[in-house]
Amino acid sequence: MSAPAELVAALPQYEIGAEIGEGGMGVVFAGVHRTLGRSVAIKQLPWDVLNHTASSELFDREARVLASLDHPHIVPVYDYVRTGREHLLVMERLDGGTVHSRFHGEGVSGEQACAIGLAMLAGLHAAHRAGVLHLDVKPRNLLFSTQGVVKVADFGIARVISEGATLVTHGGEILGTPAYIAPEQAMGNALSPAADVYAAGTVLYELLSGELPFDNTRGAISMMRQHMFTDPRPISGVPMPIAGVIMRSLARELESRYREAESFAADLSAAATAVYGAGWLERSGVPVLHLTPRVIAGLNAATVPVVDERTRPVQRHSGPNATLVASPAEPNGFTQGAAGAPGAPWGGDRAGFPPSADSSGPAWPADPTPGGDSARTGSQAAVIGLRLAAAAAVVVLVVLALLNPARLPHEASPTLNLGAAPVSAPVEVDLSKPLILTGPGNPGRVAISLSAAGIPLGSAATDAKPDGNGFTAQLTLPALARWIVGGAVTATVQTGPVTQTFTLLTSQHPLASAMGAGTLILALFALAYLESGLRTIRNGHRWRGATVGGPVLGLLFGAAVWLCVSVLRVHEPSPGFGAGCAVAGAVAAGFVVAAARRRASTVVSRPSGR
Repeated sequence: MSAPAELVAALPQYEIGAEIGEGGMGVVFAGVHRTLGRSVAIKQLPWDVLNHTASSELFDREARVLASLDHPHIVPVYDYVRTGREHLLVMERLDGGTVHSRFHGEGVSGEQACAIGLAMLAGLHAAHRAGVLHLDVKPRNLLFSTQGVVKVADFGIARVISEGATLVTHGGEILGTPAYIAPEQAMGNALSPAADVYAAGTVLYELLSGELPFDNTRGAISMMRQHMFTDPRPISGVPMPIAGVIMRSLARELESRYREAESFAADLSAAATAVYGAGWLERSGVPVLHLTPRVIAGLNAATVPVVDERTRPVQRHSGPNATLVASPAEPNGFTQGAAGAPGAPWGGDRAGFPPSADSSGPAWPADPTPGGDSARTGSQAAVIGLRLAAAAAVVVLVVLALLNPARLPHEASPTLNLGAAPVSAPVEVDLSKPLILTGPGNPGRVAISLSAAGIPLGSAATDAKPDGNGFTAQLTLPALARWIVGGAVTATVQTGPVTQTFTLLTSQHPLASAMGAGTLILALFALAYLESGLRTIRNGHRWRGATVGGPVLGLLFGAAVWLCVSVLRVHEPSPGFGAGCAVAGAVAAGFVVAAARRRASTVVSRPSGR
């Protein structure tokens, strides 16, 4: 495909060649600077997304930052041109292929995969320092120069495009690429360098094991849901401690994942040295041109990095060549003094980065090293105490729901009959048919109403007809009442000045009523909404209204559980037990929210002396 006329007109200083690539982030053309003779790649960004004032201005700002990135493992941006509807990036052209093509062609060894990982993380670390998130790290965006140097391409473009379109699709593709997308990115939550860490970990998982951490045979939406709601399968065939490093980078919860690229690289370099021995990086044949002192210290580490207690290695087979890999029960573990535990959640101004303390760019939170800090120990004890209190409240809720009495005390005359049965005992009826009341005398007007725990569910009234020495009254309840009522309820009959109550049982299955199925759905809804809020807290974000919202959801859950259990057991709902269950649910939810917030504050707090 030849370059469109608008692109040629916008870049008269370049000779534009044929198309050399296309994807969700735009179309790439080959080019040569007419004066300098320098080969370039020209990316034509998606105009239908950037053809909005906010998106265009955002990318104008982003392009200036991209052009300022100067790192040997980042594809440099030489020029940015915006004319009419065109947004064009002129970048270095790399003809050595992609990591994707090499992986699926000649393949990569374990040493080469780790070296590619260090180069990738070095580029990401430099970009994060400058305030740029990538958000689409994948093997196709890792390019080789003719000298074999790995460079990361397309920094910042996915973030800008997602401002002007949904995250899900653009041009038929997933923004962020579902196989590598971080859980918080798929859910639309606030993003930080940890999102790029997750994608980089997925790349390394694939390069080292030959497969992706999630099933990729069921489509893009299924893949994204797996990232959001399930843990990756443990990496197989990869020796510890490298397996532990990779699995920690793929932790769904931010508190368990590396929060920035340098810590990931430091642990990876130390783990690779422990597995492959000193000098492995040189033997890999993949040049890594810039390493920070922390990563160099890992390369020179004389001891095997410590495996987190939560991730014990397991032996896949016996014998002298047995391989240790990450335990499938706890896939997130591996710590080293240089990396430590995750740092504080990100927040602030541009791109979710906190303001910098100096002019070199935004500073990211360092991973604090876990230790025996007494304040932290006390906070952890408080979290355990809150969780135990929540568990006790849940036990109370369940006990009260089960202790709800089968029948409430009623006073009704044995001479008043519903159908052929006296109402002095519970009477089972089919609410889809008229109710026939008979009794002595002639009360004139007869009315019946149904209720559960004092809540009205429907009523009907009619004039009584003489029947010998008594009366007969045929009452038809509204169709809505027949749909709502299930299990056992309280019936109140008004015959003239006399009011009588008794227990009425419905013949339909409890789950065929709103009182049965509806309360079950309400309980599940309240529980799901509460879990969503707790996940927001665990991911390092603020759940607005948690102090009130949590207990309210717990109250709804407790009341719904009580009513659902009563209906399913065909017990007449008791308002006292219902109130007790609602209060127990609210208390349990309040303790759970408090524990989650306390734990989140413990995770983000820095130890003294840092």
